[in-house]
Amino acid sequence: MTTFATGLLLSTISCAPAPLRLPPNTPDLGGGTEGGGTATLLPTAPTVWFPPTDTLAPLPTRASTPTPEPRPGLGPVIFTDDFSDPSQWLTAESSQGSAIVIDNRIALAVREPRVGMLSLRDGPILSDFYAEIIARPSLCIGKDDYGLLYRASSPNDYYRIALTCDGTLRADRIRSGQASAMTLPTPSGDVPRGAPGEVRIGVWASGSEMRVFLNDHYQFTVVDPLFRNGTLGVFARSAGDTAVTITFSDLVVSEVSYASPTATLTPSITPKATRTPRATP
Repeated sequence: MTTFATGLLLSTISCAPAPLRLPPNTPDLGGGTEGGGTATLLPTAPTVWFPPTDTLAPLPTRASTPTPEPRPGLGPVIFTDDFSDPSQWLTAESSQGSAIVIDNRIALAVREPRVGMLSLRDGPILSDFYAEIIARPSLCIGKDDYGLLYRASSPNDYYRIALTCDGTLRADRIRSGQASAMTLPTPSGDVPRGAPGEVRIGVWASGSEMRVFLNDHYQFTVVDPLFRNGTLGVFARSAGDTAVTITFSDLVVSEVSYASPTATLTPSITPKATRTPRATP
């Protein structure tokens, strides 16, 4: 009996699993080491949630260049015209239309389809200058046009800044009554679309170079050597079957003292040598 119990006990012990042994000098959670050493827990590297990014090198600084003066050499005012003296302007009255000075304005009224009216000022003769005039369309639609004449030597020879009532702008040369476009029609937000409206038209002229402005905003440059001097004028024209009425006021002319060559502002347009004749200039 005793022998059986002792054998059972030994069998039970021998079946128990052997204890797990760590390698020498390996720390355990109990603070001891196999082999009698002291366990030391190694620190864990902290998690970096937002790793730093490389700092970009600063971009090189580009030197700024001055904006070209759009009206260089602009001098004192030569004269102003408040349209109080009708004798300063060519006036006319007919069944086709009229050009009259009234209420400190010159009014051009076109009554018949596809007819143009113009009026030239009685001097002075201008070469290099800057001129501004305010135009107010009161009857104007579609391709009807109006604007400022300059360097005019006769009703058949002059340059023309033409605004159309569909919102475009162009420059023409009129020679011996024949019109040549110096620019293509250029859309501009400064051109009134239809009527009523108001716009200040300006032209800077120095030698063969001429710069066009609307409401003090530069529009384009043309270069043409044909007409070197002349007087100022205004015009209005019906392009369709409806009447056109435009008034002009507040003419101011200033000196320009400037020697070309000049850096041409963008955009720049040089007129073609060919001319496109028109029935009505």
